[in-house]
Amino acid sequence: MALPTGGRAKVLARRGRQRIYTRQNAEKSGGRKVRFKKTKLKDCWLIEPEVFEDFRGEYTMTYSEKVFAENGINVKFVEDDISMSSRHVLRGIHGDQRTWKLISCPHGKFYFIVVNCDQQSPDFGKWDSFTLSARNRNMVLVPPKHGNAHLVISESAIFHYKQSEYYNPEGQFTYLWNDPKFNIWWPVKNPMISRRDEEGHYV
Repeated sequence: MALPTGGRAKVLARRGRQRIYTRQNAEKSGGRKVRFKKTKLKDCWLIEPEVFEDFRGEYTMTYSEKVFAENGINVKFVEDDISMSSRHVLRGIHGDQRTWKLISCPHGKFYFIVVNCDQQSPDFGKWDSFTLSARNRNMVLVPPKHGNAHLVISESAIFHYKQSEYYNPEGQFTYLWNDPKFNIWWPVKNPMISRRDEEGHYV
C-alpha cells in the first residue's frame, strides 16, 4: 500500500498530534459524575449529571443502575417513553400509586412540577418546581403517589421518562393543573391542555 503524500500526509500528521478522545478518556476527564440533590419533597431527587465536552461535542452519562444504587436509589426501570410538545403545551398533573419515574429533557426546555398526591401524607399538596432542558441535562426522580406536570417553554420539547412499572391507564390519576388548593405557580396563565387534563379532578 502506498504511503500518503502531499496534503493528505500533512492532515494525517496533524491528526497524529491531536489528542484522541475515547470513552476511556471521557471517564478519566469527566462526564461520568452525577450529583444527587434533595428537594422539598421526600424521596424526590434533582439529579445533575456532569457534561464532558471536547472538540467533537458532548458526552453525558444519563443513567447508571450502579451509581443510583450507591446513592441509595434501588429502583428497577422497565419502560421508557417520550412525548413531544410545542410551546405552552401543558401536560398533567398525572401519576399513580406505584410508579417511580425518572424525568429528563433531551430536547428543548420545560418547566416541571412534582406534587405530593398522597392524601394520607402530612405533606399532601406540597410541591416543588424545576427547569429541565437539553442544555442543563438535569433529571428529576419522582416517587410513587406523586403527580407531575410539565409546561413547554421553548419552541418545542421532548419529555423523556423512565418508569418502574408498565404503563396502566386505569391506574392513573389526574388532578387539575390549576387547582387552587395546590396553588402551583405557572409561568403561563393560559396553556394548551388536553381534554383529559381539562377534566381532571379537584383536590
